[in-house]
Amino acid sequence: MGLFGCVFVSVRGAAFVLRISDFVSLACECERYFVSDSIPAPLKVNNGNKITAVRWAGILKKLSHGVRVTQSYDGKPCDLLIALHARRSCDSIQRFHASHPELPLIVVLTGTDVYRDIHGDPKAQQSLELATRLVVLQKMALRELPKRLHAKTQVIYQSAEAIQAKTPNRSGSFAVCVIGHLREEKDPLRTAIAVRNLPAESRIQVTHIGQALDEELGAEAKAEALRNPRYRWLRQLSHRKTRQRLAQSALVCITSKMEGSSNVLSEALASGVPVVASKISGLMGTLGNRFAGYFPVGNTEKLRKLLLRAERDPVFYQSLKRHCQELAHLVEPKRELDAWRRLLKEIV
Repeated sequence: MGLFGCVFVSVRGAAFVLRISDFVSLACECERYFVSDSIPAPLKVNNGNKITAVRWAGILKKLSHGVRVTQSYDGKPCDLLIALHARRSCDSIQRFHASHPELPLIVVLTGTDVYRDIHGDPKAQQSLELATRLVVLQKMALRELPKRLHAKTQVIYQSAEAIQAKTPNRSGSFAVCVIGHLREEKDPLRTAIAVRNLPAESRIQVTHIGQALDEELGAEAKAEALRNPRYRWLRQLSHRKTRQRLAQSALVCITSKMEGSSNVLSEALASGVPVVASKISGLMGTLGNRFAGYFPVGNTEKLRKLLLRAERDPVFYQSLKRHCQELAHLVEPKRELDAWRRLLKEIV
């Protein structure tokens, strides 16, 4: 396969363009955060879209493509557009298709796309039609797509490096980690509420990493940390420090109401840390139907019982750990790299 000229990847508010000899351009409609030498000014927050886009840039470079990352499609020459978000990247997708109808266009569907927008939003629906290929991030997302689109859809699980803790947790606590920015879709304070008034002998301590993208939720988290001795809110950390906190934890708790997939889940699987998770399609597509660590979305009491059982019942805890270890192959970096290699080869 020859080099693509340019690949544009669109991830919620920012475009990612990757470059090598000719051009691969990635456009990413990402949140308006993050600054670095290689990524334009918007992406200051370590959100899932930014982490995904940076990882894909690395993958495409390993496949000998040049990559440029920009906030939206800028009209510069490229050979391929990869757009993350069907609705939010719609303008970039339409511009690229109008200018280059002969060039391949990959649209990667996020949680809001799969479980909301494609079912009623005309822009998201048009993006599905314009795409040469669609990518979803876990197998249950296929159920949300019309069957006529399945042939051009590929499942690519998000990978993560197998990072282990540099230093063990010596506090004696049962460390539960919550990683996610404070916004309504993440139900970010559910774990904190669940550990209020636990039995005195419980060793559960919750550490929450994430920036307040919602001011009201930020105020609630601050107040919760003051009154709840089992809850600490560290706000945003670097991705490296976040991965270390995760690796040192006994358990990761994912409470989302909606997910297309989850980088945090991939990172937990890669590091061998078991999870408990809300029972939603976007997580079940990776964890499977028979996982014992689910709780109903928003059900504080069920989550409370699940956390206490994980702490107190060694057999149950080991079953969670074993289940997650058996899924670690899904998030191996080589698997994701090979999947992108096959996809790009198909559309050349």
